[in-house]
Amino acid sequence: MQDVAAAEKVFGRIDTYRNEVIRLQKELTAIPALAPSSGGEGEWKKARKVRQFMDETGYDSVNEINCPDESVPEMKNHPNQIYTVKGRSSDRTIWIMSHYDIVPPGERRLWNSDPYDVKVEGDEIYGRGVEDNQQGMVSSILAVKALKEEGLTPEYDVSLLFISDEETGNTQGIQHILKDNPNLFRKDDYIIVPDSGSEDGTAIEVAEKSILWVKFTTKGKQSHASRPHSGNNAFRAASFLVVKLNDLYREFPLVDPIFDPQTSTFEPTKKDNNVPNINTIPGEDVFYLDCRILPSYPIPKVQEKIEQFAREIEKEFGVQISVEYPQQSQAAPATPSDAPVVKSLAEAIKEVYKVDAKPIGIGGGTVAAFVRKAGMNAVVWSRINETAHQPNEHCSIGNVLGDAKVFAHIMLQK
Repeated sequence: MQDVAAAEKVFGRIDTYRNEVIRLQKELTAIPALAPSSGGEGEWKKARKVRQFMDETGYDSVNEINCPDESVPEMKNHPNQIYTVKGRSSDRTIWIMSHYDIVPPGERRLWNSDPYDVKVEGDEIYGRGVEDNQQGMVSSILAVKALKEEGLTPEYDVSLLFISDEETGNTQGIQHILKDNPNLFRKDDYIIVPDSGSEDGTAIEVAEKSILWVKFTTKGKQSHASRPHSGNNAFRAASFLVVKLNDLYREFPLVDPIFDPQTSTFEPTKKDNNVPNINTIPGEDVFYLDCRILPSYPIPKVQEKIEQFAREIEKEFGVQISVEYPQQSQAAPATPSDAPVVKSLAEAIKEVYKVDAKPIGIGGGTVAAFVRKAGMNAVVWSRINETAHQPNEHCSIGNVLGDAKVFAHIMLQK
């Protein structure tokens, strides 16, 4: 149930926030919240800027669950902060969870502007981090701001959770939070992660595939390219293995319509340099495979087949192949498609964007997976341009304001 008059007041207030969107995005983008492992100083400067915004907006309490890390200059930890606005009832908390950190801009020559100095063209804002994940940060802040300025109290407690380390492993962010505060989230809470979505806003992510990254190192014997018989070409053997691994699609053929794509995927990606010159037979070759596996398949079963294929190529070509797993994560249980948070979010999306949203599954990789593994229902949603991690990353001002309305709608639902 929705208080229509209250919603209209809040929506009207949010419509006046165009300049506020630009201001917040500009000030956040100017602070490169890069992890020390990515050559940065961590997230604290950005966290302080968010504190400034929240002080302007208003809140009832703040809770910090910071994670120690000696590699972070000055503070020696990563900030994880919860700003709570009390509602009419504390029986449930509406969580909106976004992350401080960004990825590096990559090759500057591919950008049409300075990635750390926001450029505004019409409805679009350009800069590193403006979509991933500042759109979610700004939308959630402005939703609270609109309620405060209209003198409205949310139906339930609202907590904006800003976390660190999402882009580099989550150990100092959501994993630390869940370990340090295992009872932070409750079964009846609504947990929304605005860190993925679709251009039309219809995709409510409720499930993720398992992730398996594989590193293959093939060792043969280096020789002069004019005398290949005196060596053993590791590159050739590895190339046959790449082709062989395509059979994983045949070995694991199940389809699940909730996902896009509907099948497991097994794609060769990164390849390390072998020899620097053309006229040398490589004695070692390294490549990687990215697997996104339907939850119905256990990861060890896929690993068993991968290693079987490697042994077959070893035997055929007389090489040695080592198989390593830089990352493996079994899929968390899905959030039920009829969970209250899904229904509530779909109702708000329908009201704001006039579209019918539906539950979907994705390839994997959001903080929602960790929350689901802890036994809670979480959804991932936003209406985005899908430019995260790309050169000329950009977000729509209209989407920032629209998402703020969706969040405000949920905060006002009875």
